Amino acid sequence: MQLVFASNNKNKIQEIQQLLPSSIKILSLEDIGCFEDIPETSTTIEGNAILKANYVTKKFGYNCFADDTGLEVEVLNGEPGVYSARYAGEQKNAEDNMNKLLFELNDKSNRNAHFKTVIALNINGEQHLFEGIAKGTITFEKKGVDGFGYDPIFQPQGHSSTFAQISMIEKAKISHRGIATRSLIDFLSKE
Repeated sequence: MQLVFASNNKNKIQEIQQLLPSSIKILSLEDIGCFEDIPETSTTIEGNAILKANYVTKKFGYNCFADDTGLEVEVLNGEPGVYSARYAGEQKNAEDNMNKLLFELNDKSNRNAHFKTVIALNINGEQHLFEGIAKGTITFEKKGVDGFGYDPIFQPQGHSSTFAQISMIEKAKISHRGIATRSLIDFLSKE
């Protein structure tokens, strides 16, 4: 089975491909000749995943899936949420985003947060949604060099390391994207 993953984020593609059985081959947007930025204009994580999946299905005709992920911080009323990638501006710089978040939490004792991933799958004329949530806290400083995005400042519940301090394989077992992807895989294995 071939599925388009509506992303050109090589880290995400690699993370998801390693979770999928070898019978499912992932194609990136680049692989199908889609070089435009798909607009993410929804005010929800679910909405953006649906927008991206629908764009690829309508314009290119492929079965595909798309994900959207946000980091939601309790004391900031769910911010940065749907704006996680561009929290510190349109340059979408992970360092800037982490620095802004650490600044916003500077005097806060409640550092509870969770990552939320929603995957929208368009297959055989139907749409299915899969969700994954990873609860944790925002650390006081960056720790670790692996991972991407907010990983150096997110410590998952029940762990003493940040997502950036553990291997991709370990992260996939407990992460929001891993949880959502396993739900997707369970569904696809029954197709």
